[in-house]
Amino acid sequence: QVHLVESGGGLVQPGGSLRLSCAASGSIPSIYAMGWYRQAPGKQRELVATISTSGSTKYADSVKGRFTILREDGKDAVLLQMSSLKPEDTAVYYCNFDSFFLSRKYWGQGTQVTVSS
Repeated sequence: QVHLVESGGGLVQPGGSLRLSCAASGSIPSIYAMGWYRQAPGKQRELVATISTSGSTKYADSVKGRFTILREDGKDAVLLQMSSLKPEDTAVYYCNFDSFFLSRKYWGQGTQVTVSS
């Protein structure tokens, strides 16, 4: 079992910045990927960014150059630094944990990000 605890999110004006964090605990395998997905009202959940234990990253085209995903040194945790936020970034953001060694993916409870003036 893997337990994910998310923090961050909230309301920000267009052009502003926010940071999301997610920490994993429990039975953590040595190789995994953690990241963020988001789901806006009436839309499917989509990938935002992920990072693996090797440091390999993946970003949605819509956030490249604006969002940065980082692993916290020495921790099973990731940060998502979001800048130049747009109203279309408004969504519930979900932390995700995935590993070849696990039988399923794990999800956080979700945190709301609202970009509005």
